[in-house]
Amino acid sequence: MKHIAYCVLLSTVVLASSCVSKKKAAGLQAQVNDLKTENARLSEKLRVELGDCQQKSASLQSQLDSKATELAAKGNQVKELQDQLDYLKRTNSGLLDRMADLSVVSKQGAESIKKSLEALDNQNKYIQGLNNSIQRKDSLNMTLVMNLKRSLANVNDEDVTVEVKKGVVYVSISDKLLFQVGQANVTARAEEVLGKVARVINDHKELEVMVEGHTDSAPISTELFKDNWDLSVKRATSVVRLLQQKFNVEPDRMTAAGRGEYVPKDSNSNAAGRKQNRRTEIILTPKLDQFFELLTPQNSK
Repeated sequence: MKHIAYCVLLSTVVLASSCVSKKKAAGLQAQVNDLKTENARLSEKLRVELGDCQQKSASLQSQLDSKATELAAKGNQVKELQDQLDYLKRTNSGLLDRMADLSVVSKQGAESIKKSLEALDNQNKYIQGLNNSIQRKDSLNMTLVMNLKRSLANVNDEDVTVEVKKGVVYVSISDKLLFQVGQANVTARAEEVLGKVARVINDHKELEVMVEGHTDSAPISTELFKDNWDLSVKRATSVVRLLQQKFNVEPDRMTAAGRGEYVPKDSNSNAAGRKQNRRTEIILTPKLDQFFELLTPQNSK
């Protein structure tokens, strides 16, 4: 009888232990499933973020390759000019040597021809120096553009564009980003973008900053703004004031101007064109004295 009781007791203990183990196993399996789900979610998030980074990196690399191609083309132009200059030097040298042997030419005539040839040689040297200066200026512009695009990499390309036009760097910002409709106060979202532009401007003390406001042709007349001229000027002034007061850009480097509706980028006859025309442009140019110094050939100083 005692033996039977002992067996019953042992079976009860084993059964209870088995139930506890199954509960623990079920709990652990639930934790494993939760961890798998969280791991899958994080993996997908990382995959999306990695894709975005790779896309932006590819875009910047494409822009860099394009600028490198432009620079290579400039280099080819310089080589062609150098070849022409070398040819002229050889020709001039030969002519000068021959002039020394021409006893039939009067001394006065020979001197006149010699001066003309020397003047031509000086002119060719000036052209070569000017070309080198232009190439140097183009290189500085390319560096500035790449710095701006790198700083603005996270900003939508529809809202901000950076380009070089006629040897000058333009940063064009849409009014949708900068201002509320019919207002001239800069939005909080736009302050972040202007801060990134200001950091690049502050790194280039040699630059003058022109801020130009532009509108579409839709008329406006309110208590705050008499017309589009007035609106464009006040918007440009708001940007300049923010650059000075919040981001410490020196005021003597900046100019605020309004162009109204009179310098459109696109037609005002459709909504898409009017959207392009409503913009503020930050134009970066060398200071006048430094600009003329930049265009002065190095060998003429």
